[in-house]
Amino acid sequence: MPAEKITSLQNPRVKELVRLRDRRPRDEAGVFLVEGYREIRRALEKRVALRELYFSPDWFLGENEPALLAQAEAAGAKLFELSKEAFAKVAYRERPDGLLAVAPQWQRRLEDLVLPAAPFLLVVEAIEKPGNLGTILRSADAAGCQAVIVCDPVTDIFNPNVVRASTGVLFSVPCVVDESARVLAWLKQRGIRTVATSPAAEKLYTAADLRGPLAVVMGSEQYGLSKFWLENADLPVRIPMAGQADSLNVAMATIITLFEAVRQRG
Repeated sequence: MPAEKITSLQNPRVKELVRLRDRRPRDEAGVFLVEGYREIRRALEKRVALRELYFSPDWFLGENEPALLAQAEAAGAKLFELSKEAFAKVAYRERPDGLLAVAPQWQRRLEDLVLPAAPFLLVVEAIEKPGNLGTILRSADAAGCQAVIVCDPVTDIFNPNVVRASTGVLFSVPCVVDESARVLAWLKQRGIRTVATSPAAEKLYTAADLRGPLAVVMGSEQYGLSKFWLENADLPVRIPMAGQADSLNVAMATIITLFEAVRQRG
């Protein structure tokens, strides 16, 4: 069946897509936006049941888009073609590629995680910037973490910029959102050590034993880890700082720590 064509900027579907940029309408509807060829392809690869897919050939960057549209439609997504102007209104990227999907939100619990004997996890607390959270998810995937646990979130994992910065890895890395106290109790019950970065720690991260069951714990951009995690972490470590800056971007600090663990565990 040919896709319904939408040209008016006042169309109710166009207005709804613009509303879904904000968290409250997303949560109320139980959906979120997925923009971009790579992100939508990864969602389909993980069998995410896309509800709708909006496209505009005027913005296409390559020749693979028709095949992706056919794949999405075969999987149950309803297709809508937008005019160039209508797509520009709903897109949140500065340079869109003409593809925007609506996907259902999901909830995963700690108890749902299936872990190996020596799990390698990433725990992040109160991350504020969607771009940082997305980059952290992408880094966790590259490092081979079995899951990312988001504690006391300030930004939600379904923020469009989280999806974008993760390059769609949100669909492949198991991600759980929960409270810090519950997460710590769950980790301790399973004998998973926690390593926390702090400028006040005596031991360098390269001198710590990061093998075995492990959860790397990282804090917010502005305040770092809370007192709760610093006091309860099994292994506080620090990343040496030789210049005038007294801290690193949280995504960069996460990458440094994760890949030291990868080196040791390899």
